[in-house]
Amino acid sequence: MNGLMATLWLLITIALYFAVKRVHQRFRRQWLAPVIVVPMILIAVLLCAHIPYSAYASRSHWLSWMLGPATIAFAIPIFDFRDTIRRHWLPLTVGVIVGMSVAVLSSVLLSRLMHLPEALERSLAVRSISTPFAMIAAPELGGAADLAAIFVVVTGVCGMIVGEWLLAFLPVRTAMAKGALFGAGAHAAGTATAHSRSSDEGVIASITMIVAGVLMVIAAPLLTGLL
Repeated sequence: MNGLMATLWLLITIALYFAVKRVHQRFRRQWLAPVIVVPMILIAVLLCAHIPYSAYASRSHWLSWMLGPATIAFAIPIFDFRDTIRRHWLPLTVGVIVGMSVAVLSSVLLSRLMHLPEALERSLAVRSISTPFAMIAAPELGGAADLAAIFVVVTGVCGMIVGEWLLAFLPVRTAMAKGALFGAGAHAAGTATAHSRSSDEGVIASITMIVAGVLMVIAAPLLTGLL
């Protein structure tokens, strides 16, 4: 019976996602995005029904596993824009390194100013890379993969919403700058938004997100001693 209920929750999650996606496509409001609405509905229902998360996740864990292939899928269009990458590799590389450094340092400093536990601090340090990379890098830094995943999702949603607002006021004109903003500031959620805006922005966002994730995983063992 428990297995049947868990499977039912999996089907409900998938059906809810497609239903909210249709609503979002019709009204085009950021706060109606599935990444925001679906978790809120599920959390509310689980709390009201007194259903433990472990019961819900027993059959839906493979949805989290699919984050890895989904992230890599963003890299597929990059091959078609390889000439753009060759022309702009230096500003892209510098932008990723600077953005990642600022994200890590600001997270650590704010955590220490607020006297947060060390596990939270080290989990927050990887909040600005996509979930699959963050779940690998967080344990290397002494953090928790589950906490890192939560912080990444919150950062991505906030970055997706704030990014659209910032572009309306900042003098950012080129697709490369806009895509880099979404990829570095909101990783997967921002990259999906960038792809919906234009293919050029989406490709740059994909490059930024993937390079930042790879660099963080490589640098994590070196950062452990510094933190």
